[in-house]
Amino acid sequence: MKATDMWYQQDRLGGLRRFAVAITIFNLLGHFLFGFEQSYAQPLCAVGTAYFMELLLEAVDAYLNKRRPRFLGNWRTLADFLLSAHITGLAVAMLLYSNERLWPTVFAASCAVGSKSVFRIGEGTSTRHIFNPSNFGIAVTLMLFPWVGIAPPYHFSENLPALGRWLLPAAIIASGTFLNYRFTRRLPLIVTWVLGFTAQALVRSFAFGTPIGAALLPMTGVAFILFSFYMVTDPATTPSKTVGQILFGLAVSGAYGVLMVFHIVFGLFFSLLIVCAMRFAALSLSTVYEKRVSEASAIAVPEQDSSPALATTPASLQKADA
Repeated sequence: MKATDMWYQQDRLGGLRRFAVAITIFNLLGHFLFGFEQSYAQPLCAVGTAYFMELLLEAVDAYLNKRRPRFLGNWRTLADFLLSAHITGLAVAMLLYSNERLWPTVFAASCAVGSKSVFRIGEGTSTRHIFNPSNFGIAVTLMLFPWVGIAPPYHFSENLPALGRWLLPAAIIASGTFLNYRFTRRLPLIVTWVLGFTAQALVRSFAFGTPIGAALLPMTGVAFILFSFYMVTDPATTPSKTVGQILFGLAVSGAYGVLMVFHIVFGLFFSLLIVCAMRFAALSLSTVYEKRVSEASAIAVPEQDSSPALATTPASLQKADA
Protein backbone atom coordinates (compact mmCIF):
# COMPACT_ATOMS: atom_id res chain seq x y z
CA MET A 1 0.00 0.00 0.00
CA LYS A 2 1.30 3.47 -0.88
CA ALA A 3 2.10 5.94 1.89
CA THR A 4 -0.62 8.30 0.68
CA ASP A 5 -3.20 5.48 0.69
CA MET A 6 -2.17 4.44 4.19
CA TRP A 7 -2.39 8.05 5.36
CA TYR A 8 -5.87 8.36 3.84
CA GLN A 9 -7.05 5.13 5.46
CA GLN A 10 -5.74 6.17 8.88
CA ASP A 11 -7.33 9.60 8.65
CA ARG A 12 -10.59 8.11 7.37
CA LEU A 13 -10.73 5.59 10.21
CA GLY A 14 -9.88 8.23 12.80
CA GLY A 15 -12.57 10.53 11.45
CA LEU A 16 -15.17 7.74 11.35
CA ARG A 17 -14.47 6.76 14.96
CA ARG A 18 -14.82 10.30 16.25
CA PHE A 19 -17.88 11.01 14.12
CA ALA A 20 -19.53 7.79 15.31
CA VAL A 21 -18.94 8.75 18.93
CA ALA A 22 -20.18 12.30 18.33
CA ILE A 23 -23.41 11.31 16.55
CA THR A 24 -24.11 8.61 19.17
CA ILE A 25 -23.78 11.11 22.03
CA PHE A 26 -25.85 13.64 20.11
CA ASN A 27 -28.66 11.12 19.57
CA LEU A 28 -28.65 10.01 23.20
CA LEU A 29 -28.80 13.60 24.41
CA GLY A 30 -31.41 14.36 21.76
CA HIS A 31 -33.80 11.63 22.86
CA PHE A 32 -33.30 12.07 26.60
CA LEU A 33 -32.65 15.81 26.90
CA PHE A 34 -32.95 17.97 23.76
CA GLY A 35 -36.46 16.92 22.73
CA PHE A 36 -36.18 14.62 19.71
CA GLU A 37 -39.71 13.66 18.71
CA GLN A 38 -39.00 10.29 17.08
CA SER A 39 -39.60 7.19 19.17
CA TYR A 40 -36.73 5.26 20.73
CA ALA A 41 -37.46 2.49 18.23
CA GLN A 42 -36.50 4.67 15.25
CA PRO A 43 -32.71 4.74 15.84
CA LEU A 44 -32.69 1.10 16.98
CA CYS A 45 -34.44 -0.07 13.80
CA ALA A 46 -32.35 2.15 11.55
CA VAL A 47 -29.01 1.11 13.05
CA GLY A 48 -30.01 -2.56 13.11
CA THR A 49 -31.03 -2.42 9.45
CA ALA A 50 -27.82 -0.61 8.48
CA TYR A 51 -25.71 -3.22 10.31
CA PHE A 52 -27.57 -6.09 8.63
CA MET A 53 -27.25 -4.58 5.13
CA GLU A 54 -23.56 -3.77 5.59
CA LEU A 55 -22.71 -7.29 6.77
CA LEU A 56 -24.89 -8.97 4.14
CA LEU A 57 -23.52 -7.01 1.18
CA GLU A 58 -19.93 -7.49 2.34
CA ALA A 59 -20.47 -11.25 2.75
CA VAL A 60 -21.98 -11.52 -0.73
CA ASP A 61 -19.19 -9.46 -2.31
CA ALA A 62 -16.51 -11.50 -0.52
CA TYR A 63 -18.10 -14.76 -1.69
CA LEU A 64 -18.36 -13.64 -5.31
CA ASN A 65 -14.76 -12.38 -5.36
CA LYS A 66 -13.40 -15.33 -3.34
CA ARG A 67 -11.86 -13.25 -0.61
CA ARG A 68 -12.06 -12.98 3.17
CA PRO A 69 -14.87 -10.69 4.46
CA ARG A 70 -13.46 -7.52 5.95
CA PHE A 71 -15.51 -7.82 9.13
CA LEU A 72 -13.89 -11.09 10.22
CA GLY A 73 -11.33 -10.93 12.99
CA ASN A 74 -11.50 -9.56 16.51
CA TRP A 75 -14.16 -7.29 17.95
CA ARG A 76 -12.23 -4.15 16.97
CA THR A 77 -12.18 -5.21 13.32
CA LEU A 78 -15.94 -5.74 13.37
CA ALA A 79 -16.56 -2.43 15.17
CA ASP A 80 -14.42 -0.47 12.70
CA PHE A 81 -16.17 -2.15 9.77
CA LEU A 82 -19.61 -1.14 11.10
CA LEU A 83 -18.69 2.50 11.82
CA SER A 84 -20.05 3.78 8.52
CA ALA A 85 -23.31 1.82 8.90
CA HIS A 86 -23.66 3.09 12.47
CA ILE A 87 -23.35 6.71 11.38
CA THR A 88 -25.73 6.21 8.47
CA GLY A 89 -28.41 4.57 10.59
CA LEU A 90 -28.36 7.25 13.27
CA ALA A 91 -28.36 10.07 10.69
CA VAL A 92 -31.38 8.61 8.89
CA ALA A 93 -33.32 8.09 12.13
CA MET A 94 -32.44 11.56 13.40
CA LEU A 95 -33.43 13.51 10.29
CA LEU A 96 -36.49 11.62 9.00
CA TYR A 97 -39.91 11.82 10.63
CA SER A 98 -42.56 9.23 9.78
CA ASN A 99 -44.82 9.46 12.84
CA GLU A 100 -45.20 6.02 14.44
CA ARG A 101 -44.27 4.04 11.31
CA LEU A 102 -40.94 2.27 11.46
CA TRP A 103 -40.71 0.78 7.97
CA PRO A 104 -39.94 4.12 6.20
CA THR A 105 -36.90 4.42 8.45
CA VAL A 106 -35.96 0.81 7.69
CA PHE A 107 -36.40 1.50 3.97
CA ALA A 108 -34.23 4.63 4.14
CA ALA A 109 -31.44 2.82 5.99
CA SER A 110 -31.56 -0.05 3.46
CA CYS A 111 -31.36 2.36 0.50
CA ALA A 112 -28.56 4.30 2.16
CA VAL A 113 -26.28 1.31 2.74
CA GLY A 114 -27.31 -0.41 -0.50
CA SER A 115 -26.36 2.64 -2.56
CA LYS A 116 -22.71 2.08 -1.63
CA SER A 117 -22.75 -1.25 -3.45
CA VAL A 118 -24.89 -0.23 -6.44
CA PHE A 119 -23.53 3.18 -7.43
CA ARG A 120 -19.75 2.96 -7.67
CA ILE A 121 -17.11 4.55 -9.85
CA GLY A 122 -13.68 3.23 -10.78
CA GLU A 123 -10.70 4.76 -9.03
CA GLY A 124 -7.39 3.24 -10.07
CA THR A 125 -7.55 -0.47 -9.36
CA SER A 126 -10.55 -0.17 -7.01
CA THR A 127 -13.96 1.48 -6.91
CA ARG A 128 -15.63 4.02 -4.62
CA HIS A 129 -19.27 4.86 -3.94
CA ILE A 130 -20.44 8.21 -5.27
CA PHE A 131 -23.53 9.13 -3.21
CA ASN A 132 -23.51 10.18 0.42
CA PRO A 133 -25.32 7.15 1.91
CA SER A 134 -27.55 8.85 4.49
CA ASN A 135 -28.45 11.69 2.12
CA PHE A 136 -29.31 9.18 -0.62
CA GLY A 137 -31.56 7.16 1.68
CA ILE A 138 -33.32 10.26 3.01
CA ALA A 139 -33.82 11.82 -0.44
CA VAL A 140 -35.19 8.61 -2.01
CA THR A 141 -37.57 8.10 0.90
CA LEU A 142 -38.84 11.69 0.65
CA MET A 143 -39.43 11.30 -3.09
CA LEU A 144 -41.23 7.96 -2.90
CA PHE A 145 -43.34 8.63 0.20
CA PRO A 146 -44.70 12.21 0.25
CA TRP A 147 -46.27 11.72 3.68
CA VAL A 148 -42.81 11.19 5.21
CA GLY A 149 -41.12 14.43 6.21
CA ILE A 150 -38.05 15.83 7.86
CA ALA A 151 -37.79 16.16 11.61
CA PRO A 152 -39.03 19.61 12.69
CA PRO A 153 -36.17 22.09 13.20
CA TYR A 154 -37.21 23.00 16.73
CA HIS A 155 -36.86 19.46 18.07
CA PHE A 156 -33.04 19.65 18.10
CA SER A 157 -33.17 22.08 21.01
CA GLU A 158 -36.82 22.04 22.09
CA ASN A 159 -36.14 21.39 25.78
CA LEU A 160 -33.03 23.54 26.12
CA PRO A 161 -32.96 26.96 27.80
CA ALA A 162 -32.13 30.08 25.82
CA LEU A 163 -28.40 29.81 26.50
CA GLY A 164 -28.38 26.13 25.52
CA ARG A 165 -29.87 26.97 22.13
CA TRP A 166 -26.77 29.02 21.43
CA LEU A 167 -24.26 26.64 22.98
CA LEU A 168 -25.49 23.56 21.08
CA PRO A 169 -24.91 24.99 17.56
CA ALA A 170 -21.60 26.44 18.73
CA ALA A 171 -20.48 23.01 19.97
CA ILE A 172 -21.51 21.37 16.67
CA ILE A 173 -19.64 24.00 14.65
CA ALA A 174 -16.52 23.66 16.82
CA SER A 175 -16.43 19.86 16.66
CA GLY A 176 -17.33 19.85 12.95
CA THR A 177 -14.57 22.33 12.15
CA PHE A 178 -12.00 20.23 14.01
CA LEU A 179 -13.05 16.96 12.36
CA ASN A 180 -13.09 18.48 8.87
CA TYR A 181 -9.76 20.24 9.38
CA ARG A 182 -7.95 17.31 10.94
CA PHE A 183 -9.42 14.30 9.14
CA THR A 184 -11.54 15.07 6.06
CA ARG A 185 -9.73 18.26 4.95
CA ARG A 186 -12.97 19.66 3.55
CA LEU A 187 -12.92 23.19 5.02
CA PRO A 188 -12.74 24.80 1.52
CA LEU A 189 -15.92 22.94 0.61
CA ILE A 190 -17.71 24.13 3.76
CA VAL A 191 -16.70 27.75 3.24
CA THR A 192 -17.71 27.67 -0.42
CA TRP A 193 -21.04 26.00 0.36
CA VAL A 194 -21.91 28.61 3.02
CA LEU A 195 -20.86 31.53 0.81
CA GLY A 196 -22.73 30.02 -2.14
CA PHE A 197 -25.85 29.58 -0.01
CA THR A 198 -25.65 33.23 1.01
CA ALA A 199 -25.15 34.27 -2.62
CA GLN A 200 -28.17 32.32 -3.88
CA ALA A 201 -30.29 33.89 -1.13
CA LEU A 202 -29.23 37.37 -2.26
CA VAL A 203 -29.90 36.52 -5.92
CA ARG A 204 -33.37 35.17 -5.14
CA SER A 205 -34.12 38.24 -3.07
CA PHE A 206 -33.04 40.60 -5.87
CA ALA A 207 -34.54 38.66 -8.79
CA PHE A 208 -37.75 37.27 -7.29
CA GLY A 209 -38.46 39.49 -4.33
CA THR A 210 -37.88 36.77 -1.73
CA PRO A 211 -37.45 38.38 1.70
CA ILE A 212 -33.76 38.16 2.49
CA GLY A 213 -34.48 37.10 6.06
CA ALA A 214 -36.60 34.19 4.90
CA ALA A 215 -34.00 33.13 2.33
CA LEU A 216 -31.23 33.10 4.95
CA LEU A 217 -33.34 31.62 7.74
CA PRO A 218 -32.33 27.95 7.14
CA MET A 219 -28.76 28.88 8.08
CA THR A 220 -29.86 29.49 11.66
CA GLY A 221 -31.10 25.93 12.20
CA VAL A 222 -29.22 22.99 13.69
CA ALA A 223 -30.20 20.86 10.67
CA PHE A 224 -28.32 23.24 8.34
CA ILE A 225 -25.23 23.08 10.56
CA LEU A 226 -25.33 19.29 10.66
CA PHE A 227 -25.75 19.16 6.88
CA SER A 228 -22.87 21.60 6.33
CA PHE A 229 -20.32 19.96 8.62
CA TYR A 230 -21.27 16.29 8.54
CA MET A 231 -23.14 15.47 5.32
CA VAL A 232 -22.00 17.62 2.40
CA THR A 233 -18.37 17.07 3.47
CA ASP A 234 -18.35 13.28 3.15
CA PRO A 235 -14.74 12.60 2.04
CA ALA A 236 -15.67 9.41 0.17
CA THR A 237 -18.17 11.16 -2.12
CA THR A 238 -16.69 14.64 -2.63
CA PRO A 239 -13.60 15.89 -4.52
CA SER A 240 -10.33 15.93 -2.60
CA LYS A 241 -8.60 18.76 -4.47
CA THR A 242 -9.31 22.34 -3.41
CA VAL A 243 -10.59 23.43 -6.82
CA GLY A 244 -12.91 20.44 -6.96
CA GLN A 245 -14.23 21.20 -3.47
CA ILE A 246 -14.94 24.80 -4.44
CA LEU A 247 -16.84 23.75 -7.55
CA PHE A 248 -18.74 21.09 -5.61
CA GLY A 249 -19.83 23.55 -2.91
CA LEU A 250 -20.94 26.11 -5.48
CA ALA A 251 -22.84 23.44 -7.41
CA VAL A 252 -24.77 22.28 -4.33
CA SER A 253 -25.69 25.83 -3.32
CA GLY A 254 -26.67 26.66 -6.91
CA ALA A 255 -28.85 23.54 -7.16
CA TYR A 256 -30.51 24.49 -3.88
CA GLY A 257 -31.30 27.96 -5.21
CA VAL A 258 -32.88 26.53 -8.37
CA LEU A 259 -35.00 24.11 -6.33
CA MET A 260 -36.22 26.98 -4.16
CA VAL A 261 -37.19 29.01 -7.24
CA PHE A 262 -39.43 26.12 -8.29
CA HIS A 263 -40.81 25.78 -4.73
CA ILE A 264 -39.41 22.27 -4.21
CA VAL A 265 -39.14 21.44 -0.52
CA PHE A 266 -36.30 19.55 1.18
CA GLY A 267 -33.85 21.39 -1.05
CA LEU A 268 -30.79 20.57 1.05
CA PHE A 269 -31.05 16.84 0.50
CA PHE A 270 -32.20 17.00 -3.11
CA SER A 271 -29.50 19.48 -4.12
CA LEU A 272 -26.74 17.23 -2.79
CA LEU A 273 -28.34 14.22 -4.49
CA ILE A 274 -28.51 16.07 -7.83
CA VAL A 275 -24.89 17.22 -7.71
CA CYS A 276 -23.64 13.76 -6.74
CA ALA A 277 -25.66 12.28 -9.64
CA MET A 278 -24.14 14.82 -12.05
CA ARG A 279 -20.66 14.05 -10.76
CA PHE A 280 -21.36 10.32 -11.13
CA ALA A 281 -22.42 10.84 -14.74
CA ALA A 282 -19.39 13.01 -15.52
CA LEU A 283 -16.92 10.56 -13.97
CA SER A 284 -18.58 7.63 -15.75
CA LEU A 285 -18.35 9.37 -19.13
CA SER A 286 -14.74 10.33 -18.43
CA THR A 287 -13.89 6.73 -17.57
CA VAL A 288 -15.50 5.42 -20.76
CA TYR A 289 -13.75 8.08 -22.86
CA GLU A 290 -10.34 7.33 -21.35
CA LYS A 291 -10.86 3.62 -21.91
CA ARG A 292 -11.73 4.15 -25.58
CA VAL A 293 -8.77 6.47 -26.11
CA SER A 294 -6.47 3.91 -24.52
CA GLU A 295 -7.84 1.12 -26.72
CA ALA A 296 -7.55 3.28 -29.85
CA SER A 297 -3.95 4.18 -28.99
CA ALA A 298 -3.06 0.52 -28.51
CA ILE A 299 -4.49 -0.33 -31.94
CA ALA A 300 -2.87 2.64 -33.68
CA VAL A 301 0.69 1.88 -32.48
CA PRO A 302 2.29 -0.53 -35.06
CA GLU A 303 4.20 -3.54 -33.91
CA GLN A 304 7.94 -2.95 -34.06
CA ASP A 305 9.96 -5.17 -36.46
CA SER A 306 12.18 -7.40 -34.39
CA SER A 307 14.39 -8.38 -37.40
CA PRO A 308 17.76 -6.61 -37.78
CA ALA A 309 18.08 -3.83 -40.33
CA LEU A 310 19.32 -5.06 -43.71
CA ALA A 311 21.77 -2.19 -44.10
CA THR A 312 23.56 -3.04 -40.87
CA THR A 313 26.51 -5.40 -41.15
CA PRO A 314 27.36 -7.45 -38.07
CA ALA A 315 30.72 -6.68 -36.53
CA SER A 316 31.91 -10.27 -37.02
CA LEU A 317 31.27 -10.07 -40.78
CA GLN A 318 33.06 -6.70 -40.97
CA LYS A 319 36.16 -8.30 -39.43
CA ALA A 320 35.99 -11.22 -41.85
CA ASP A 321 35.82 -8.90 -44.84
CA ALA A 322 38.78 -6.97 -43.56
